[in-house]
Amino acid sequence: MFKGFYNLTSSMLTHQQNLNVIANNMVNISTAGYKQDRYTASTFDDVMYSRMGNKHNTGQEIGRQSYIRAASQIYTDYTQGTLEPTGVALDFAIHGDGFFAVQDPDGGIAYTRMGNFSLDDAGYLCLPGYGQVLNPELQPIYLGTDQIYGGNQGTIYYDEGGLIGQLGVFLFEDTGALERNGEGLFVGAQGTAAQDAEVLNGYLERSNTDIVKQMTEMITYQRALQSAAQVSKMYDQLMTKATTEIGRM
Repeated sequence: MFKGFYNLTSSMLTHQQNLNVIANNMVNISTAGYKQDRYTASTFDDVMYSRMGNKHNTGQEIGRQSYIRAASQIYTDYTQGTLEPTGVALDFAIHGDGFFAVQDPDGGIAYTRMGNFSLDDAGYLCLPGYGQVLNPELQPIYLGTDQIYGGNQGTIYYDEGGLIGQLGVFLFEDTGALERNGEGLFVGAQGTAAQDAEVLNGYLERSNTDIVKQMTEMITYQRALQSAAQVSKMYDQLMTKATTEIGRM
């Protein structure tokens, strides 16, 4: 009877984590270039096999029953979002694979699909609230004006003519090595500058979050969480009865 508490507790924790991830996706539905996350879990014995095994992920039998689920990983979906025209000169969107590079105030480099750029106080192209945007050589891009237009490969020109610079677009052999930092940008790996990336000027990539699907999943997990909580209360009442009434017999 008491074994059911493991299943119920695991269910509540798993569904709560799913709800947290879905809530974050929905909050960022209007964030340009946002990539939705998905939460996955596996049975605890599978996790133990993984940790006990060697590099080939082999392990020995540790039991025939698993009463709980353990967090596996939060995966990021990097599929292309909708490209929406804005007509704003400093808006850029990548068509296909790749990330823009941004340098934070501490000198670190982070990557993003957000392209709603602006000019900082010194006239450099920047991602507001994050840092300066970098070229393929990982150097800041000085514009000094927003009277510009962009070419198809990230090149930037003055309205009167004359090349200013080029946006860096960086590729990764394994996007699984990337992780989202506290500001929503990606870090954890060094990208390679793309040679023929397609960049659209006057466009923004919208979030790839499917709001209808997210809302449907949110309702499903909420109901599952409530059901697990209700059954857990029933177990508690049954245990109380077993210890107070049946125990006296």
